[in-house]
Amino acid sequence: MTINSNIVLFAAIAPALVLAWYIYRRDKYQHEPVGQLLKAFSLGIVAVLMAAPLEALLEAVGLTSSHSTTVIGNLWEAFFGVALVEEGCKLFVLWLMLRRNKYYDEMIDGVVYATMVGLGFAAAENIGYLFGNIDSWQSVAIGRALFAVPGHFMFAVAMGYYYSLNHFVSPSAGNRAKILLFPVLLHGIYDGILMVMNVSAGGSAVLLLLFVVFCILMYRGAKRRIKRLLDDDKILYHLEL
Repeated sequence: MTINSNIVLFAAIAPALVLAWYIYRRDKYQHEPVGQLLKAFSLGIVAVLMAAPLEALLEAVGLTSSHSTTVIGNLWEAFFGVALVEEGCKLFVLWLMLRRNKYYDEMIDGVVYATMVGLGFAAAENIGYLFGNIDSWQSVAIGRALFAVPGHFMFAVAMGYYYSLNHFVSPSAGNRAKILLFPVLLHGIYDGILMVMNVSAGGSAVLLLLFVVFCILMYRGAKRRIKRLLDDDKILYHLEL
């Protein structure tokens, strides 16, 4: 059976585009220019190109291992071999995007730009996963559309939330630390559960339930953070009127 590469490519990027449209519509007081959003999305792809060699380097020098068969080894890989590297690269390109950005003038904008970076990252990563598992691309696409891409979105909501909190409300070392700490924690727990599941067959059912519950909690947390920023922007918007 011949596989249509265009269909696979569409399946890889469609979930990211759907979530990009969602956050664009949530920014209801003053939409960001489309060109700026595309730039942030593109920087997310750049972040993948930065993270991949860093992850490979850490494994090459023996600091991490993607082939660990122990629970501790997989948790170390999840938090330090993947989450810290990937979220660090995303934060770096987000900083490049926002450090002199005249359009960054609302609380919600931190989440908008952070999620565009995260979705660019997720889309590029998705392309690699689907074409790397071309014989089973449909099942990979469904699983990643339901969990992995929304996961990157929700990690980014946390990053953007604390970025705006530090930028507009309370600049402090604590808030600056949270910009990276919270996405790394969410990402690390997300990956950690899945990685441990691979080496702990006896507890797979419990871990799967824990994973689903964690994703639900992440979704609720992201929804609350977006609402808080929109409420703050609503107050500011009416004051300016």
